[in-house]
Amino acid sequence: MVTLKKWTVEELLALDETGKLNPEKRYELLDGEVYEMQPIGEGHANEMDGLVEGLVLQFSGRARVRSQNPLYLEPHDLPQPDIALLNPKRDYSKQHPEPQDVYLVIEVSDSTLAYDRGKKLNRYALAGIREVWIVNLKDNHTEVYRDPMGEEYLTRFVVKAGEAVTPLAFPKDSIILL
Repeated sequence: MVTLKKWTVEELLALDETGKLNPEKRYELLDGEVYEMQPIGEGHANEMDGLVEGLVLQFSGRARVRSQNPLYLEPHDLPQPDIALLNPKRDYSKQHPEPQDVYLVIEVSDSTLAYDRGKKLNRYALAGIREVWIVNLKDNHTEVYRDPMGEEYLTRFVVKAGEAVTPLAFPKDSIILL
């Protein structure tokens, strides 16, 4: 019988530190499986630039805006969301942010849409990440997911390009996406 090796965050970080992972590649760990992340295309990069710049300006001092860096969800999950709004009072120099530190996760998605909506979204829900937005570049809208329960979100709605959405953690702050 063949069994799949489930990796832990600790094992993945040790591989990285010893140079056994290609330093020119980016990896994330979901449910013990290591995924090589795809190169970032022009449209994705452009949307990320605008989002990060706007979020830093809007939430300065109230949230740390973290871009394409790991979140520690549990021993077998270390995703790298495109953007995370985090508790600004925590020091993340010795430990990656954990679910209780996360106000909002944003994934910018085109070629990875099925992956982001599937396995990645399920892992965020299971960890209790209270809100995830998927900026869907293919369909030109943003999918908002709230109220995690098990491996799914009970609330899901779509915000059209140019319309505003308000993050749960910041009810007085609207953000216009795409």
